[in-house]
Amino acid sequence: MVILVILVNTLISLILLYVAWRVWQLKQQLAYIADRLTAYESCTHETLKKAPENIYLSQQNIYKLRQRNQALQIQIQQVRQIISLLLLGQQIWQRYFPKLELTSGKRTVAK
Repeated sequence: MVILVILVNTLISLILLYVAWRVWQLKQQLAYIADRLTAYESCTHETLKKAPENIYLSQQNIYKLRQRNQALQIQIQQVRQIISLLLLGQQIWQRYFPKLELTSGKRTVAK
């Protein structure tokens, strides 16, 4: 009977030793993960620390580009209007002042 108690105690001790060893390994892994997460948080904090200022500057640049684009759109519209007026003037000129054809020094008037 004493041998059975000793064997059961030894078996329980070995099982508890194995559990303690696994808990220690888990603790090491958790410590490594915690260190990595802390490093990632630090890098992320440094990166995002300037984000609000960068976003504000980007918004200002976009606003300026939109203003410039609007001015350019107005200029494009004015150039199109000028070209339309020139083409209209050309059509009117061709309709009311037809070209005189000159052939071999003789003047012929188009009928």
